[in-house]
Amino acid sequence: MRGFYSALTALLLVAGCQAKEPPTQVIYRFDDHRYLELKGWDCEGELWYADTLKGIRSQVWSQYYRIFTKKFVHPSERYMAISSWGGGFTVSKDYGQTWVGAHYSPGENEPNGDNRPPYDDILSFTVVNDQGFLQTKHRLYMSSRPFDDPRVLPGGPGIKYRLESGEPDEITPEFPGWPWGLIYFTKEGLEGKVIRHESNYQNLPDKVPEVKGYTGWDHMRCDMDAGRK
Repeated sequence: MRGFYSALTALLLVAGCQAKEPPTQVIYRFDDHRYLELKGWDCEGELWYADTLKGIRSQVWSQYYRIFTKKFVHPSERYMAISSWGGGFTVSKDYGQTWVGAHYSPGENEPNGDNRPPYDDILSFTVVNDQGFLQTKHRLYMSSRPFDDPRVLPGGPGIKYRLESGEPDEITPEFPGWPWGLIYFTKEGLEGKVIRHESNYQNLPDKVPEVKGYTGWDHMRCDMDAGRK
């Protein structure tokens, strides 16, 4: 019986450990009132955004989020974009109140035919002036300028243009193409695409804009031993 109770005690201790609430830690600060929290073990789990001035607390990732380990600079407030270790983005266009998935543009953006860069090639991700810029060793990915072309919004006149063959064509409000901020593309990848006729995909920068006076962190931080100390 003594052995039985010893085994039972061990099982209860293990169960108690498993039932322990996962730790929550701040993994990134944009400024003194906006930050990201990760809830989970081993630096993986739910990701939450908080803005104490606006009273916003919203879930960015429901589970399995792993921190982005490259340089991360994010002074932008209205447009927010969070990348993960595995690639891809979750973005908000309303100051962090709601979040949706963003994607790399279709097509062969990389020399090997992929549409996204290998993670090891990524150098930095900067979100400034409501636009995201992912710098890699070989090229620059970015989101569109932070608005939709009014000509393709509901009630707009559309955009008339000519195909390479000289035939007329049109982008209509019924089929406006990519909305702003939800596609990450390269300037080279826009060549030959219809979307380049929209004003928010024109006059794009050739490099990441300079960021001055940023007081937030420049990398995400996470303690692998959180909750075990």
